[in-house]
Amino acid sequence: MIQLMNRRLRKWLRAPALPAAAKAAREEDAKGLRQRDPGVDAVIREGVAWLCRAQDNSRTQDGGVARHFSLIDGWGSSYPETTGYIIPTLLSYARTIKDEAFARHLRDRACRMLQWLTSIQLPCGGFQGGTVDQKPVVPVTFNTGQILMGLAAAVSEFGETYSPVMARTADWLVSTQDSDGCWRKYPSPFDAMPGERVYDAHVAWGLLEADRVHHNPRYRQAALANIHWALESQLPNGWFNNCCLRDRAEPLTHAIGYVLRGVVEAYLVTNDSTLLATAARTADGLLTALGPDGFLSGKLNCNWNGTASWSCLTGTAQIAICWFLLYRCTGEARYREGACRANRYLRRTVSVQGSPDVRGGVKGSFPVGGEYGIYQYLNWGCKFVIDSHLMESSIRSSDAPVECVADERKG
Repeated sequence: MIQLMNRRLRKWLRAPALPAAAKAAREEDAKGLRQRDPGVDAVIREGVAWLCRAQDNSRTQDGGVARHFSLIDGWGSSYPETTGYIIPTLLSYARTIKDEAFARHLRDRACRMLQWLTSIQLPCGGFQGGTVDQKPVVPVTFNTGQILMGLAAAVSEFGETYSPVMARTADWLVSTQDSDGCWRKYPSPFDAMPGERVYDAHVAWGLLEADRVHHNPRYRQAALANIHWALESQLPNGWFNNCCLRDRAEPLTHAIGYVLRGVVEAYLVTNDSTLLATAARTADGLLTALGPDGFLSGKLNCNWNGTASWSCLTGTAQIAICWFLLYRCTGEARYREGACRANRYLRRTVSVQGSPDVRGGVKGSFPVGGEYGIYQYLNWGCKFVIDSHLMESSIRSSDAPVECVADERKG
């Protein structure tokens, strides 16, 4: 509690010195969500355009994607981890559009990201944590796993050119895994608590993607070993222990989204009903925390009660994706309805007009002064919002006679 009070005090003391843009955003968010829903297509289109600008405006100008745009100090440096899993998003969107010239443009951008990532791979096969200009430069399990997703997507899209770098990455993850399935040896030196982390289930998904394109049983075995290790930390109500960057008692929805996605993806690969039941327990617990307007508290305790007055937009998008996936697996309408409700909340926080620095971008928190990504537009938030809306668009097409319940609430 004292730490929370201190954070609030620091925010209050900083407020008078905020730049005009940050003050304006804070005042705008204080009014609540925008009444107008810009629509699924507009949020996807403007989000993709924002990611392109984030690549072009990276402070390090290297082909990677800027970590964020800050209302306080502008564009950040390139972030290897999230550049890695932005690649599949751009390639997925390129496959959905009819504009062949723009699709080629997006694939070219993905290639620039891949060339940059290949150039910074460490000799061991892993990748560094943090932004590209942060020190120390040391291999980090989680960041490496996210980059692996981009490399696997590259092999699928462009052929064997990227197979050697993908294999080195996956082999490093397998070789550094402990015998019980946990990764303990290479944690991030930045912004993360020491100790075991069940959100490394998202690393396991990276290995499943590598197995999908290379059919290497070692990758699948290592991935499933981690998933089963993580399940030992699940409570009967679906909540996970050891699932946060900073506070194990009140994990961010962002971290919960990571572990849930890993479990869902493992089910999709194995068709193991135990994994589906495990994912459903977590997904159902999250549904109890979702507000009528789609608000999901940025942090949730072990009873699925929200402990933050702000929403972590990244986490909301990740969880919406998982609900959509579970709807596809089970046909249970509650998952589709929850995902649509969450997506509509997200859309009403995104500006599709105005300054190109923020148009289409996704804030760390809503309101913007919340504790996650304070006064920043985060590249991974934008990536996950695009993904959740691409999934909604796909489900709308396949469920043509059935509209999402959230559609009835358009303002």
